[in-house]
Amino acid sequence: MFSFVNNVFYVLCLLLVLLGRPFDAILPMAVVLANVAVSVFQEIRAKRKLDEIALLTRPTAKVVRDGSEQDVDPGEIVRGDLLVLGPGDQIVVDGTVVGDGTMEVDESQLTGESDLVRKRAGDEVFSSSFCVTGSARYEAQRIGADSFANRVTAGARAERHMLTPLQREINGMIRLMLLVAGFLMVVLTVSAVAYRQAFVELVENLVVVIGLVPQGLLLAIVIAYALGAVRVAGQGALVQQTNAIESLSNVDTFCLDKTGTLTTNRLQVHDIHPVGISRDDLQRRLSGFVASATTSNKTSEAIAQALPGQKQPAIDEVPFSSARKWSALVFDGQEEGSHENPTAATDGISPHLPSPAPHSLRGVYVLGAPEMLRPHLQKGADLDGQGEKWAADGLRVLLFAYQPEPVPLHYGAEQVREPQGLVPLGLVGLTDELRSRAYETLTAFAQEGVDLKIISGDNPETVKALAVQAGFDPRAQLISGPELDRLDDGQIVTAAAEYGVFGRITPQQKERLVQALHGQGRYVAMTGDGVNDVLSLKQADLGIAMQSGSQATRGVADIVLTNDSFAVLPHAITEGQRIIAGMQNVLKLFLSRTFFVALLIIAIGIVIDFPFSPRQSALLSFLTAGVPAVALAAWARPKRAARGSTLGRIASFAAPAGLAVTLIGLLLFVGYSLPVFGLFASGSATVDEINAALKDTLPRAQTVLTYFLAVCGLLLVMFVEPPSRFWAGNDEPSGDRRPTWLTIALLVGVLLIAFVPALSELFDLRPVAALDMAVVGLAAAVWVFLVRWAWNRRLLERFLGTDSTR
Repeated sequence: MFSFVNNVFYVLCLLLVLLGRPFDAILPMAVVLANVAVSVFQEIRAKRKLDEIALLTRPTAKVVRDGSEQDVDPGEIVRGDLLVLGPGDQIVVDGTVVGDGTMEVDESQLTGESDLVRKRAGDEVFSSSFCVTGSARYEAQRIGADSFANRVTAGARAERHMLTPLQREINGMIRLMLLVAGFLMVVLTVSAVAYRQAFVELVENLVVVIGLVPQGLLLAIVIAYALGAVRVAGQGALVQQTNAIESLSNVDTFCLDKTGTLTTNRLQVHDIHPVGISRDDLQRRLSGFVASATTSNKTSEAIAQALPGQKQPAIDEVPFSSARKWSALVFDGQEEGSHENPTAATDGISPHLPSPAPHSLRGVYVLGAPEMLRPHLQKGADLDGQGEKWAADGLRVLLFAYQPEPVPLHYGAEQVREPQGLVPLGLVGLTDELRSRAYETLTAFAQEGVDLKIISGDNPETVKALAVQAGFDPRAQLISGPELDRLDDGQIVTAAAEYGVFGRITPQQKERLVQALHGQGRYVAMTGDGVNDVLSLKQADLGIAMQSGSQATRGVADIVLTNDSFAVLPHAITEGQRIIAGMQNVLKLFLSRTFFVALLIIAIGIVIDFPFSPRQSALLSFLTAGVPAVALAAWARPKRAARGSTLGRIASFAAPAGLAVTLIGLLLFVGYSLPVFGLFASGSATVDEINAALKDTLPRAQTVLTYFLAVCGLLLVMFVEPPSRFWAGNDEPSGDRRPTWLTIALLVGVLLIAFVPALSELFDLRPVAALDMAVVGLAAAVWVFLVRWAWNRRLLERFLGTDSTR
């Protein structure tokens, strides 16, 4: 409402009113206020809708009240509340850990350090951090503005204003136009003083010049993004960052996590396979292990459901983490001797493994990925190939192993000791369910030319088997995390491009892969749901999280999938492409109009006099930019964003069109001003005679020029959205006839204004004859063929030496 350009408009229009020219002020002001009103209305409507949808991703807190756990809004937390944390939960208020729980916390958003910090009873925790592994309870102590995060970020958050790449380019264009307009205003002011021009005429000219700046263009782009976000939200994708819409239209590489993204993460135990012990013994030990852990995840919950066991006290615990890919418990139960298992398989391992008493476990028990635990097994251990068979069928495989002596697993308070000399006890195979429409989604990405990457912490063979079931290319190469560790930076860049399936990947490796893809100029989107995806989501150009994922993941994501289905993403990408294409069409109109109006002001102003009045300028702005811009934004076709500078591509469209309009318009204006030139040429005309001739001929020349610019500006709409090959130039026909019908309707409106005296007078235009309009039509036809010739011959690109087709 009160931008710098609008404020200048208000002052100039007020001066016109005070100087007795209210009609010259009303129409330009009406155009500006109409633009402001529509933009503000749309912005308020979009914001209200987004505020409603944003409630879906607001973090919740689990509070213990009246002896039971309940989920509450963070705004309902009071000092003294006891809050429960698990893996992926966000810490929403400051407090102190209580009880015997232990967890590892990511405080990188507060400290910038990515190392996990272990928290136990008495340790402080801070809002804006989140639990990565383990679980604990903490007492709320500092809430709201008193929290550490709010004190640190209060000032910085108020100043934060991120612009998208397109917004930055448009902002630069607006500043350039403002500079040009400012220069012309200074020149006109100096000229008016030098030639003693009437002040009211100077103000009228300044109103026209300030109209060169495309008012509300940047705001219109923001509104288009906001409305696009609302439309995408209706399909199941909540946009949390405005530039996510623009990012969607540029994605060429899409990285997907398997668990929770490609699959539903609803795990079920398929089978257990004992190694060296009986099946009953494996089941007893495994069920006791998962029942005794203080933290749980989807895997342990699935095992506990299939194999219920009795909880036993543990003297040490290492919770599962995506970096280690294993969890461990240390038991110091009393053995009641050992027994020989006659049905145990040997496979190079002694069948006489000590079995704990029915209700007692002793030693270090570890459950995790076979690839990560294999280096820690005792020499000669053999897993008999069952794990590979399960992995090839798409099952998740875990190895359960143990060390007889209860050795502590921590050095001091922080460092974890890796267990050694482990004896394999058995394998666990788990099934996961593919998400619905996964096949259609991957196929849609492939058809869009997007390079797909599956990056997971699971076994590479398992990942590929599931990906192929979902329609992934079966020829895709796979590589594991341990293999990536042996590569240098250059080799990782090559591997990131060549391989399609990445398994047993740590969070740090995910982040490194995204960085490697960036190094190749890729525009990368990353989808995830767990805490292990946070680092890579931050590195990606576009981070996408599942609604059911961790609060930490949703917090850093640009888009949250509210229906937990990434099948909506191809539609969202199409929506992003549609919005960007529409805004580029709008920019073509704005830049073309600004270009030829500025050139005509300079050219005609030098040769004769100022070419427009404020009301004529307002009519041109409304007909050639206002109405078509709104329609083109609404009717835009989705198409893939081209590489390179957006303004460079738009300038290659606008410059030939603007130069041609300027040349023909100048000739028209001069032609209708020939009587004045005759008086100049005679050398005997007095000043009064010249002024009288200008008073008679200048309004008619301005009128004809205004109609010519209106017709050319409307025909530009057909070049922007070509209905046929004739209008397409170097582009493809749109097939959408709505812009064409709009152009025809507005051209009819121009004819009505021309031949209805009341309308002509309203816009400060003089009556014209049919011959005058025929001249305008002929000049517009010449302009059409001249512009087509310039575009087809790529004259501007050849002149600048930027034509890559030669």
